[in-house]
Amino acid sequence: MNENHCRHIAKDMSLAVSQVSAVAQLVGEGATVPFVARYRKEATGSLDEVAVAAIRDRLEVLAELDKRRGAILSSLEERGLLTPELQAAVDSASDKARLEDVYLPYRPKRRTRASMARERGLEPLAQALMAQRGRDPEGLARPFVAAGKGVPDVEAALAGARDILAEGMAEDPRLRAAVRQLFIRRGRFVSKMVKGKEEAGATYRDWFAWDEPLRTIPGHRALAMFRGEAEGFLSLCLRPIEDEILELARRSLVRGQGPDSQQVEAALADGCKRLLAPSLENEIRAEVKTRADAEAIRVFASNLRGLLLAPPLGQKVVLALDPGFRTGAKLTVLDAQGGLLHHATIFPTTSAGQREAAATVVKDLCARFKVQAVAVGNGTAGRETEAFVRELGLGLQVVLVNEAGASIYSASEIARREFPDLDLTVRGAVSIGRRLMDPLAELVKLDPKSIGVGQYQHDVDQAGLRRSLDDVVMSCVNAVGVDVNTASQELLTFVSGLGPGLAKNVVEHRDEHGPFPSRVALRKVKRLGPKAFEQAGGFLRVRGEEPLDSSAVHPERYTLVRRMARDAKCTPAQLLSDPEARARVRLEDYVSEDVGLPTLTDIMAELEKPGRDPRAAFSAFAFAEGVNKVEDLELGMELPGIVTNVTKFGAFVDIGVHRDGMVHVSQLADRFVADPAAVVTVGQEVLVRVVEVDRQRSRIALSMRGLVGGKG
Repeated sequence: MNENHCRHIAKDMSLAVSQVSAVAQLVGEGATVPFVARYRKEATGSLDEVAVAAIRDRLEVLAELDKRRGAILSSLEERGLLTPELQAAVDSASDKARLEDVYLPYRPKRRTRASMARERGLEPLAQALMAQRGRDPEGLARPFVAAGKGVPDVEAALAGARDILAEGMAEDPRLRAAVRQLFIRRGRFVSKMVKGKEEAGATYRDWFAWDEPLRTIPGHRALAMFRGEAEGFLSLCLRPIEDEILELARRSLVRGQGPDSQQVEAALADGCKRLLAPSLENEIRAEVKTRADAEAIRVFASNLRGLLLAPPLGQKVVLALDPGFRTGAKLTVLDAQGGLLHHATIFPTTSAGQREAAATVVKDLCARFKVQAVAVGNGTAGRETEAFVRELGLGLQVVLVNEAGASIYSASEIARREFPDLDLTVRGAVSIGRRLMDPLAELVKLDPKSIGVGQYQHDVDQAGLRRSLDDVVMSCVNAVGVDVNTASQELLTFVSGLGPGLAKNVVEHRDEHGPFPSRVALRKVKRLGPKAFEQAGGFLRVRGEEPLDSSAVHPERYTLVRRMARDAKCTPAQLLSDPEARARVRLEDYVSEDVGLPTLTDIMAELEKPGRDPRAAFSAFAFAEGVNKVEDLELGMELPGIVTNVTKFGAFVDIGVHRDGMVHVSQLADRFVADPAAVVTVGQEVLVRVVEVDRQRSRIALSMRGLVGGKG
């Protein structure tokens, strides 16, 4: 643990150094973010998961910076270039840009015009010109003319000297820092259409002639233009006006008006245009992309959290339908644990005869298996199939389920392992039914990128995206808690401290020895040692003889709870069930060196509602009847909808017409909205008004202004 890093992070995040140091130590010992935030509040000062993850990520960035610093120092030392002054400059560089600026003049590079000029012996001439003492450049250059060295005349000597000066100026740390600030203050993001690509690149026509200050461009717009450039439809420039760069450089380095200063100025113009500006433009592009990636990843993570924590229907017998017109609807019946009881294919949207036969099948299955709810995928023929089921008058909840990614699951190794003998389409219907019962348990089986709640997710840094999404999934899984005796291997993988290997071992032990009777029995799982048990114990639920095993009270605190029960003259089970027994417990009496009021308060809250699910209660949603396709829409219609994606520029809303409508950020509320995520979340039920329908492009513009409705 690096205390300097801890102090730096504490200052940046306005935290106590002790808080950052505690997180650094715990994470360094292998603790997960959910565990630290939930069970080590005394050490961290009750930091939440967001703060703990931010500290972890910043520690990693600083560690990478130190690693790069060490590599640079080793390189300089090996080549005999390290001086005390250079070491001090490297050691004091506080970020990657400054560190690379210091190293740039000394970094090994391929042969350049400047290096070739040095080989021809022109370095002294360059130094004489840079002195700018008003001397005649031609007179200075004549002694360096040597045809045998590739310097045939005075002009060749001066050209080589200018190349040396140009490279030196472009690598000067102070000039680079000044011009970098100019880029940040005055740089512009200019996008132009590539000639001849008007028709093919029509998707990007908004950016065919775009000019915006770098400092104001939002991430989503930058990513759109970067994608257009990558696809060959746009050309981008991210720099200030060239004259501004040159004028800044001139003020920094030109110290006279004599003929030698004119040579310096010519070298400066060449160096700025050929070396410095392109180098810094690439750097700034990378920074813009990094910021845009971070913004897009935050949006994706927020949307994913909303989707994963969608209200579950719970353990009920479900009839699930994966709709289709030509191939019919694949039908499955699932038991309350999600096990497959029956599957078939029906044709509810074709001929009257097939529709009647489909109705008979559905009614018979509902009666035979005592079905409690019906799940219908929202893809092709979804609304038509939903209407068919509702018309049967079954007296059951009929729910349209977002099926994004179900086909990915169907063809996955996970699905093949679960249902090796089933057709892909039947597996898809199973997934749709399970999503209704428990969205979290089913969606963890998918790559989050296939769920469709991201913004440019395929364009952003994939390692950063994966890290963020894994954090979100782990956070959601551990917030809800996992029944170790019913959970899939995929769900167990995201439990704090387990991971794929231990999750597999848990399932294999469960299959071989039967259900776990208690949390402590998990210690018998192969390679599940004390550290893993410490991390996972509080997030796993076991419904057995020990009543605390079904709660979020960590096993390390069982002794404390039993002491509370003794003092309250009751059993732990009575503490869980009897408010009067809990009322006899004074938390202040149990404060100790390692247990403070934050942990005690959490324990008492858990005793009041053991194993409580943080997700909202399930409520059925229905789209407007008679509005099933874009052609059914009329301007001014007010319709119920479900938010399917939130971006920085607005929200997409499913109104049941097989094409999401767009609520621009300016139409989300009757007030200014800076961040759409502050107003809507994925899965939220809203009321919208149709304000524009472009049937040719199947685009729908919606508004929420002036409307009250939906559920937050």
